[in-house]
Amino acid sequence: MISSVPQLFLQMGSHEMEVASTLISVGRILLIFVAARALAEVMVRLQLPTILGELLAGVLIGFSGLHFILPPETGAQLNGTLLNLVSSLSDVTPDVVQSIYNSTFPNLESLATLGLFALLFLTGLESELDELVAVGLQASTVAVTGVVVPFALGTLGLLYFFHLPLIPAVFAGAAMTATSIGITASVFGELKYLRTKEGQIVIGAAVLDDILGIVILAVVVALAGGGALEIGPIIKLLVAAAVFVAASLFLSRTAAPLFDWVLDQLKAPGEVVVASFVVLCLCCFAAQAIGLEAALGAFAAGLILSSSKHTHLIQDTVKPLVALFATIFFVLIGTSMDLSVLNPMDPSNREGLVVAAFLLTVAILGKLVSGWSYLSKEKTNRLVVGLGMMPRGEVGLIFLGLGTQARLLNPALEAAILIMVIGTTFLAPLLLRLVLGGKEAPAEQPA
Repeated sequence: MISSVPQLFLQMGSHEMEVASTLISVGRILLIFVAARALAEVMVRLQLPTILGELLAGVLIGFSGLHFILPPETGAQLNGTLLNLVSSLSDVTPDVVQSIYNSTFPNLESLATLGLFALLFLTGLESELDELVAVGLQASTVAVTGVVVPFALGTLGLLYFFHLPLIPAVFAGAAMTATSIGITASVFGELKYLRTKEGQIVIGAAVLDDILGIVILAVVVALAGGGALEIGPIIKLLVAAAVFVAASLFLSRTAAPLFDWVLDQLKAPGEVVVASFVVLCLCCFAAQAIGLEAALGAFAAGLILSSSKHTHLIQDTVKPLVALFATIFFVLIGTSMDLSVLNPMDPSNREGLVVAAFLLTVAILGKLVSGWSYLSKEKTNRLVVGLGMMPRGEVGLIFLGLGTQARLLNPALEAAILIMVIGTTFLAPLLLRLVLGGKEAPAEQPA
């Protein structure tokens, strides 16, 4: 952080500091977009999802690659050549460049968060409410199965096969419960399967997974902190989630005409995107204020406006923002991945690789099973549903970060959870493309 080197900063002029900060901020964005677009083009030519290219771009320029983009929590130093280049251009020392980089990194994370929210907002917009409600029972069954099976198998397996203590085993099991709705929505949207019955089941289940994951996270954090496990806060959280979902469904039926009226009164340029993002921010604020994830609010905002007469116009204005900022989000996931834990030649990795093989197997099978857990009179592709539930992505990394901060995980278990997250994050888009790549997406119904 800047405060860690005050003496160095006092020796620098404000102009030099401003130049260094600007070079770092603009340079990071430039590196992210160039790397992401280059690898996305490769993925398109290989008929693979572009999100895979964005994740690989993060790996290439991040902690496991060139060290051009590094989350400060990794504790690693930026690439020496990059440090020296910015240092010479801004006339400040490399230590100051590193410190400015660390202190301004949250700005980049804010852009990435905006990208996630915009992506989920677009997912909500493209979801047919009637279709989503129609698959509510199936989505609930898929969500519960996709949480219970990997959590139970993972926890019990770590306890009885690897003889881990209870709390670390429970934490590792909990890390396998959630589904990254951002990754799933991106892949389904790209493959034109978001509006299919399978797509709606997976999106609905992923939203419920998010809610269940929040509850499990609250329980595990309470256990990890040595506090008493109180039922009251958990029930309160569940009630808040139920009220929020019910309110979102109600508003999606009633609020769109009011939004359309307001939009029709606005004449200044940019009224569509500004008004839409006001609704997005309000829903994110409301979700966070009652203890839920803001990402859930972003999806709810899209769902509320999905019945607006301006839906297609909103989609057209939001898609460029998704293309820009969601790219940053997915690249940052890749930058934090440490692929050195995959090296079997390092003796310190071998225990973690054995545990990782177990966790990855359970993580994949636990979500695949959920595709066969629901009843449906219509024929559906259950493998697609199971694969859509597979990626853990940023949710798994959040769990891992919390476990590391609480010092609950030994190095082997920490590496195993990271490998599980990496494996499911990369395999899901790849397998979905292989399963759906040769099939023509059903034609979408006109709005």
